[in-house]
Amino acid sequence: MATEFITKTKAAIAQLTDPSLSVEGIDITNCDREPIHIPSAIQPHGIMLVLSDRGNKREWRIVSVSQNSAQHLGISAKSLLDKPLSQLLNHSQIEQVKSCLDRAFEAVNPLQLEIQAASSVQLFTAVVHRSGEFVILELEPTDKKESVTFFDFHSLVKRSLSLIQQTTDLTKLCQVAVEEVQRITGFDRVMVYRFDKDESGTVVAEIKQPDMPSYLGLRYPATDIPKQAKYLYILNLLRLIPDVHYQPVTMVSVPSLETKATPIDMSLSSLRSVSPVHIEYLVNMGVQASMSVSLVQDNQLWGLLVCHHNTPRSVSYERRTTCEFLAQVIALELRAKVENEDADYKLNLKTIQMSLTKALLQSESLEEGLTRDAQNLLSLTSSTGAAFCSKNQIKLIGHTPKLAEIEAMMTWLGSRFEQGSIYHTAALGEAYPPAQTFESTTSGLVALAISRVQRLYVLWFRPEVLQTVSWAGEPGKLTELGDSGEVYLSPRQSFERWQQTVIGRSLPWKECEVEAALELRTAVIGLVLQKADELSQLNSELERSNVELDSFAYIASHDLKEPLRGIHNYSSFLIEDYGNELGEDGVDKLNTLMRLTQRMEDLISSLLHYSRLGRSDLSIATVDLNEVVSEVVELVGMNNPDNVSVEVPRSLPVVECDRIQIAELFTNLITNAIKYNSKAQKRIEVGYSTETTADPGRMVFYIQDNGIGIRKKHIETIFRIFKRLHAANRFGGGTGAGLTISKKIVERHGGQLWVDSVYGEGSTFYFTLEAAKHG
Repeated sequence: MATEFITKTKAAIAQLTDPSLSVEGIDITNCDREPIHIPSAIQPHGIMLVLSDRGNKREWRIVSVSQNSAQHLGISAKSLLDKPLSQLLNHSQIEQVKSCLDRAFEAVNPLQLEIQAASSVQLFTAVVHRSGEFVILELEPTDKKESVTFFDFHSLVKRSLSLIQQTTDLTKLCQVAVEEVQRITGFDRVMVYRFDKDESGTVVAEIKQPDMPSYLGLRYPATDIPKQAKYLYILNLLRLIPDVHYQPVTMVSVPSLETKATPIDMSLSSLRSVSPVHIEYLVNMGVQASMSVSLVQDNQLWGLLVCHHNTPRSVSYERRTTCEFLAQVIALELRAKVENEDADYKLNLKTIQMSLTKALLQSESLEEGLTRDAQNLLSLTSSTGAAFCSKNQIKLIGHTPKLAEIEAMMTWLGSRFEQGSIYHTAALGEAYPPAQTFESTTSGLVALAISRVQRLYVLWFRPEVLQTVSWAGEPGKLTELGDSGEVYLSPRQSFERWQQTVIGRSLPWKECEVEAALELRTAVIGLVLQKADELSQLNSELERSNVELDSFAYIASHDLKEPLRGIHNYSSFLIEDYGNELGEDGVDKLNTLMRLTQRMEDLISSLLHYSRLGRSDLSIATVDLNEVVSEVVELVGMNNPDNVSVEVPRSLPVVECDRIQIAELFTNLITNAIKYNSKAQKRIEVGYSTETTADPGRMVFYIQDNGIGIRKKHIETIFRIFKRLHAANRFGGGTGAGLTISKKIVERHGGQLWVDSVYGEGSTFYFTLEAAKHG
């Protein structure tokens, strides 16, 4: 066991306990804070020596000793205090003890030491470890005849290991464990006690004498074993109480140690005295001797091998070590057995995961991929209902709470993901009281946060299932009546089967189901990243295409324009030099040819301008639109008659934009408003709306005219490039690219352009621009 882990665990115990509580002051109300790791007393079947080398590094001195030293060594405790260890052990034995501290605790303990006790030499089993600045040496009298040799040890464990390896599931493994421990120790009852996630425990395997009541299947509340005791079970894997009626043996110490605020930490001691509450608990069960061996997985307490005997019983250190060794082997086997549980079910979950992943790959959206086969989504966690939540949209599948109930729950649920991406409970009504109104349909919830930023969640629901739990006595009934009639709190007195019907709970979520949900999130994120890569690749290809298009546009504008100009010029020369010979018909045809070449050049110029519009960088600045519109009106007015009026009802605001492009936008829209107008007096109004837009940072501008208007069926067509609704010789001609370019200018500014129109009465073009941040 790593020193760092021991230190961390001891710190956790210290936080839970109150060192000021004395043994006399401990009862059922405060036993959860009892400092059971510093009892200042031991059990009487051994001796404890506390050694210190302070002041003399080459010599250990006894600074504390249990008061039963005279009983086992024939020397009083006070006579040993502040004496060198050499008073008890010879040099060779001391060196042997010292060498233990240089290596791992488990690799060298226990030792066998011979000590001159009174008139005879007594053989002791010794265990040594460090506790802070001190060295603790524990001695238990032993008999040579009881000593287990290596061959005895091999014989003891060989059969057990073989049987353990032959087990195929967790239940059989636990049953073999209790049978083998009983064979080695001879206890009347041996049980495997498994802890649940709520720290309650259930007896999952048992072997006992025929006349003893069975505890198999009974559940014990979490409060039966305080948290600090559970930590100690991890630090000290084996705990023996040979006689529950023992009298604790106190420690006597040198004066400097007596005045210390905190007694010596005995967390790793095997002789450490037992909590009086635990002793009373055992007595109430009719137990006279007890031994527990911890089953630890990944530094977590999975369960206990618990042994009970109807009379006092001691077990040699060697046999206890054998049980501890078996418990460690069993703990290793537990992982494989737990993983093998529900193997077929886990395989089915993997198949469903693959199916969902395939559906996601073939779908246009996450919602479609997850919900196209609704049964698959439900089967992933064996649920009866599910909900896919995307921002404010919720899609329900199967049996679920009402939409409004889920919407109300989402606010509460948001804070459940502080520790991770998943939250689950089999008792939703306890965690979220409003859910009690619909717990018959939903008592179990698994909530998966795919993206908290995008508010993407998948929820799975399970209905309430009435359950019967068999407790070892009524868990909440801890008050007892004293001899004089007073009511007091007491450790559990009754261990009779007591059944409870549990409501408001669903079937518990299996770990593999929760993992399946988490793996679905991983798959979704992987697909999103894959899509992002594909999009990035597509963008690269588009950039390359744009470069090629730009080259093409340059060639078109340069190389094609030149011959077009040549055709135009030669046609002009033919008319000037040979007009009389060609006749009127010939001249008309050459004029038509010249108009066509001019139009083709205009189209090419527009195409070049449109293609380059998207690739040029915007020069965003704070722009006063009053100045822009004034310049545009002045420019446009030079080419238009006096029957055109452009009105700006109120001063226009300042916006963030590219001044040149926005000027082009106004030019296009105002020119169109003049061009497509057959009224004698052409009126144009430029303004903006004060109404709030969907994007609060943007403003809506408009250009309204009293022109010819647009038929409803042509509203979208007018924004397509080169889509003219009129003949080239009507309404002043044009290429049909002006509105397309205008729309692209607005979109490049992050806005939108649209039109409302009444055919024959006029049109209003709207567009949005970002308001100036400090305008």
